[in-house]
Amino acid sequence: MPTLSLNSRSGFLSRRQPLQWFLPVLLVLLFASILLWLPWQAQQMEANERQEQLIADTLWVEQTIRFQIGRNEENIRLIGTEISAGYLTGKRLQDRMASLIRNNRELNRIALFDDADRLIESTDDSPLAFKDLPGHSLAAAERARGTRTPQYSQPAPPPGLTGPLLMDYHLPLFAGERYIGSLIASYSVASILDEMVPWWFAQDNEIQLTDSDDAMVAKRAAGGPGRGVYTHLRALDLPGARLTLRTNSVKSAPKLLPNLLVGSVIALSIGLLWSLWALWRDINRRLAAEGALRQQVSFRSAMENSLVTGMRARDLEGRVTYVNPAFCRMVGMAAEDLLGRMPPMPYWAPEAMEEYQERFSQVLAGTVTDQGFETIFQRANGERFPVLIFESPLVDNSGKQTGWMGSILDISDRKRIEDLNRQQQEKLQASARLATMGEIASTLAHEINQPLAAISSYTTGALNLINNAATPADVDIDMLKPALEKASAQAQRAGHIIRSVHAFVKKREPAREKVSIQTLIDSVLPLVELQAQQFFVAIQTSVAPRLPSVLADRVLLEQVLLNLTRNAIEAMQHVAPERRSLRIVAERKEESPSQTNVVISVIDRGHGIPAEVAERLFSPFFSTKAEGMGIGLNICRTAIEFHGGTMTHADNPAGGTIFRFSLPAAETVPATAMSK
Repeated sequence: MPTLSLNSRSGFLSRRQPLQWFLPVLLVLLFASILLWLPWQAQQMEANERQEQLIADTLWVEQTIRFQIGRNEENIRLIGTEISAGYLTGKRLQDRMASLIRNNRELNRIALFDDADRLIESTDDSPLAFKDLPGHSLAAAERARGTRTPQYSQPAPPPGLTGPLLMDYHLPLFAGERYIGSLIASYSVASILDEMVPWWFAQDNEIQLTDSDDAMVAKRAAGGPGRGVYTHLRALDLPGARLTLRTNSVKSAPKLLPNLLVGSVIALSIGLLWSLWALWRDINRRLAAEGALRQQVSFRSAMENSLVTGMRARDLEGRVTYVNPAFCRMVGMAAEDLLGRMPPMPYWAPEAMEEYQERFSQVLAGTVTDQGFETIFQRANGERFPVLIFESPLVDNSGKQTGWMGSILDISDRKRIEDLNRQQQEKLQASARLATMGEIASTLAHEINQPLAAISSYTTGALNLINNAATPADVDIDMLKPALEKASAQAQRAGHIIRSVHAFVKKREPAREKVSIQTLIDSVLPLVELQAQQFFVAIQTSVAPRLPSVLADRVLLEQVLLNLTRNAIEAMQHVAPERRSLRIVAERKEESPSQTNVVISVIDRGHGIPAEVAERLFSPFFSTKAEGMGIGLNICRTAIEFHGGTMTHADNPAGGTIFRFSLPAAETVPATAMSK
């Protein structure tokens, strides 16, 4: 095999080096040339684009001016036709001419002259004689009469003035072949630019109107004087007058960046080095990200396997795309049986199918809220269990939503605890009622003994009347009947007291019904009076007329009233007897057009509540009484909040305390609450 010596190999490499560098150098030179040519070309293209845009805008403005002038000519010709036909005279003519001036502010004046050049009508009050018109206007009037066609005059100032420049439009009027007069409309040349050129065009360009001698007759330069770089002109050839519309842009020529070649080479070199460094950094970051991703996948898998919260992902069509092991354990199904499933789902309970479909439609429509909702699922063995579901959008790294992620909590234990708490609360309320009855037991026995003793006295007297009579016919019925009626009334009184106590202490499930406030107060009043008699407290009740009913559990409200009145009576046992007054007031309060509340106030004139006690007044097991359990007011507030109301207290200006609770009226309570 032939071999190359060291000298021959070095010579071969030296010959190849120019070839190796030729193409890169050529590419660099080509690139540099392009860098120099592109800004120049871009400058030329931008200049051409600005010039073309100016031409297009100028043409548009010219057409706008022509259109407006043409519309004015049409309106003036229409007025002239009606004048020639004799339809438009007097007040109607004045109104038409005034309306045309008012709607077209570029018109300065409209005047009507007869065949003898006498002024007939004019839109302004200044005296105007036909012979006093400028020479250009008189010449235009002669041309119009001679050619029987409308003619414009060259712009000129009014007689005896230097401005503003006016351009008259002469419309000859003929009745058949007979000349009957002229209609002259005067344009303010400056107003033509002010009214007909758009503001945005005037901000970018200086606009001029020049006459046939290139003398400027009007100018508008809202954005400043033109630079003379981009200009264009269009002729406004009007019959009898020659005006030219000149536009001069306020923009200057595009500038070329200085030292472009040196800056480009340095920028390209820095960019190349930065690209190599960024590539090396990106490779290291990718390797680090891949390692972190593997760790995150392992960590997420371990976390998913230890979660007790069920996770379920669905795409935008509702297809299940992911479930975690906790969700599979929750419904008793394998992930393979759930992935890819479309509604209805196998864990949906048949009796709640309509609710699932409605929720599913809300999820797909994107109208779900961040708050969770409760429903029931069924396991593979048919067992039902309550769940709490939270839905949130599932978005990718570009911010596009790809589905929905749901978190499902099994709340069976929480439901059992809530039921247990409810039962304990009911027992606590029953205990409180029994404790209340225990406190007034002695008074209750005394109140029942009174009607029983009266019954015994009346029946003994009746028996004596019967025994003293010789024969049954001798019994005095008139004396016997009142005694028996009084005995019956006393028996009914004792029975009413016993029934009130029985209904108050009877263990029962809370049941909401429409309750009349007057009936509620009347039913609890006998028990309140029993407590008030011990301390010689006067009771006053005030119920507003036509007070609406409330949707409530009557016994719970009776317990609230009894607790509040008992506290009020006990608060007044150490005050002067003349101050021992207890008031129960019921009134109506309009919270809003759709919300009406019934407010019941229990007002005493006792010792009041100190500030340090008021802070903990409704706290459980807090009491200011030596023998109190501290659950009465807490139970009262719980019962009122159960009915959707509120309880507050305030100082009585006359001394004492006002406990006040409000309940929504039955007509403002939703139907769903009435069914509970």
